[in-house]
Amino acid sequence: MSGSSRARAGGSRTDPQKKDIPATGLAAPVNPARVAALFGLVVLGAVVGIAGALVQAAWFPGGLLLALAAAAGLFHGGRTLTGTQPGAAAPAAGWLISIVVLLSGRPEGDYVFGDALGLGLFMLGGMAIAVICATMSRSPRQRADSGRPAK
Repeated sequence: MSGSSRARAGGSRTDPQKKDIPATGLAAPVNPARVAALFGLVVLGAVVGIAGALVQAAWFPGGLLLALAAAAGLFHGGRTLTGTQPGAAAPAAGWLISIVVLLSGRPEGDYVFGDALGLGLFMLGGMAIAVICATMSRSPRQRADSGRPAK
């Protein structure tokens, strides 16, 4: 087969194939609703971080568990709401920023956090929960259809 007949038969390798595949990830166009949702999650994460810092310092064992449960609910809820990893990372960023600001203390030397044990458990526990929620796999209903018939 000559080169010209091969080009007519199979098409050229340099010709782009036109397909209707939506862009995803960084190639996707900016969605203003998603940006607003992520900004709202950052603010909500800061509020949960401030409330958690106050609650865990006030009622040590129960308050710590309550604060970590609230953080876990927010991180998982953000992941479920957006269906993406930034959905869990955005409230985690707001939470972490608020915790670091509260850790800086006041000029008088006062801290929002009560004791060192509660502080360590709250920070490490919250960061571990944030990482777990951001890296967990997608739920089965969000996965693409494999094309296999249901059993």
